[in-house]
Amino acid sequence: MMELNFILIYLAAGCIAGFLAGLLGVGGGVVIVPILLFIFSAQHFPAEHMMHMAIGTSLASIMFTSVSSLRTHHAHAAVRWDIVKRITPGILLGTLAGTFLVARIPVGLLKVFFIVFIFYVATQQLLNFKPRATRQIPEALGMFAAGGVIGAVSSFVGIGGGALSVPFMTFCNVKMHHAIGTSAAIGFPIAVAGTLGYLWNGLPVQNLPYASLGFVHLPSLAGIVVASMLIAPYGARAAHKLPVATLKKIFAVFLYIIGVKLMMNA
Repeated sequence: MMELNFILIYLAAGCIAGFLAGLLGVGGGVVIVPILLFIFSAQHFPAEHMMHMAIGTSLASIMFTSVSSLRTHHAHAAVRWDIVKRITPGILLGTLAGTFLVARIPVGLLKVFFIVFIFYVATQQLLNFKPRATRQIPEALGMFAAGGVIGAVSSFVGIGGGALSVPFMTFCNVKMHHAIGTSAAIGFPIAVAGTLGYLWNGLPVQNLPYASLGFVHLPSLAGIVVASMLIAPYGARAAHKLPVATLKKIFAVFLYIIGVKLMMNA
């Protein structure tokens, strides 16, 4: 009965993440990671591995959910594939290298990094910050470096990179709807490299919870993927009917509360 209760909670978490992703255009990872931390804590998972498992599982879920988002944006010709091709090598290397670094830093420091990132996303949503377009897309080396930074940060916080890649592309004079669509495509290599990295680094670790593959918890992954992929389209439809600007401010307050709660727990 206890396991069934947690499966239902995983499904509920997927519903929340999927609806918010469709409604506000925020990556599910920024919601999934703290939710998983609270659930894993209730299940008494080992504290020293809890953060790694939440991030690894979040990235694994994005590997599935990003495909659905990517197909929708591609159908509307909103993906700049030229940017995707140029930034992906840096994305892959940065994300993979980030997972190996994460596996070797204290869990407390990782939590602090995530909390700071939560506050950054909350402020971004609250102020509806959009950088002014002041330059063009950089050359190959600049794109590789940008991809490396976006991938590394994403691997530290379990996101698809949208909170970083969209502002970067907007800053580089890419139209907003193209930046969002291209960010959805960039999320897939981030998720694949991040999942492989967390899986590999978690395989030799002892005392991981049942049904884990490295730092990826399979039951929570299944629940989140199924629910979020089913619910995300409803969030997208609601975006055309609800006051999204107001909801972004409410969501920002929600993230501030989560950040404070995580800070108190840490």
